[in-house]
Amino acid sequence: MGHRGSSNASLVIGIDKPKGMSSHDVVDRVREIYSERRVGHTGTLDPAATGVLVLCVGPATRLDQFLTGHQKSYDFDVVFGTATDTDDAEGTVIKQAPIPSNVRSEDYAISLLEKLIGDHQQLPPIYSAITVHGQRAYKAARKGSIVDLKPRAITIYRASLRGIDCVSSATVIWHVSATVSKGTYIRSLARDIGHACLTCAHTDALRRTRSGRLSIDECLTLDELASDPYGSLLDPVRLLDVRCMFLHDEHADDVKAGRPFSSDQIDTYVYRDQSQRMKLGCGCSSGVYKDEDPLTDGEIISMVLGNRLLALYRFDAAENMLRSACGFAIGVERGYDISR
Repeated sequence: MGHRGSSNASLVIGIDKPKGMSSHDVVDRVREIYSERRVGHTGTLDPAATGVLVLCVGPATRLDQFLTGHQKSYDFDVVFGTATDTDDAEGTVIKQAPIPSNVRSEDYAISLLEKLIGDHQQLPPIYSAITVHGQRAYKAARKGSIVDLKPRAITIYRASLRGIDCVSSATVIWHVSATVSKGTYIRSLARDIGHACLTCAHTDALRRTRSGRLSIDECLTLDELASDPYGSLLDPVRLLDVRCMFLHDEHADDVKAGRPFSSDQIDTYVYRDQSQRMKLGCGCSSGVYKDEDPLTDGEIISMVLGNRLLALYRFDAAENMLRSACGFAIGVERGYDISR
């Protein structure tokens, strides 16, 4: 099936990326499934990694920039005693070092991981997709060029131990779970954990379990998507994690045309957790509640009409107006999770 044209699809899906495929490989497969060239993902996963990959299809690709800044959670292994040039199991071994005895202690591991929680300056892996002087770092590294990467500010929100395997005197594996900010490289985190333990390490068995509000349990395999492309669409309003306005007919034309309007004209709602949700009288608004807090300058608001996200608006406090930040030609379809 060709995928160079445009379809009527405008939607967001969650894929459980298989090991061995690049994120771009997944995008190409989804293009084939929907016969739609406009497909984009909201956060790269290495080919060796698995798990949550959010994809936008059709006009919904304009959402990409608004879905990339969310926290992400991972399960991964830290393999002590060996360092590689890629900081993961796919790379070439560049160093081996003895493993201190305390690395085998769960109490020590738990304590060290707890100390990681907070803000850091992290040096990305040399083999990464970061652009340096107009070239991807991994491409420059493959050519043998010296890659001058700068540390980047990251935050580790949670880091916990799931267990330890003492494989041999030369190999110890920590099974770790972590929640981190945008831009955090788990490969670098494993490398730095090795340094903190006075040895070396790399990561293996990396699996993204959550991206923002989307958990791995809500994601499909590519085979599942191919068999039912429209069966498990996601609600972009929930994934955006911003407040929303349910439009009346008189405002829908303004929003479709991208015209500004006063923020006093429509009530604002927010999503709540399952236990806190309240029904508002229609299935499409289940999971949200009315919010009386005033809008803040620059805040992004989802504009919703029925089962479609029509646009994103930004609040201009100086003029008390909502102005279009991003519109969608046919809206973005809201998914199965709107009735939760």
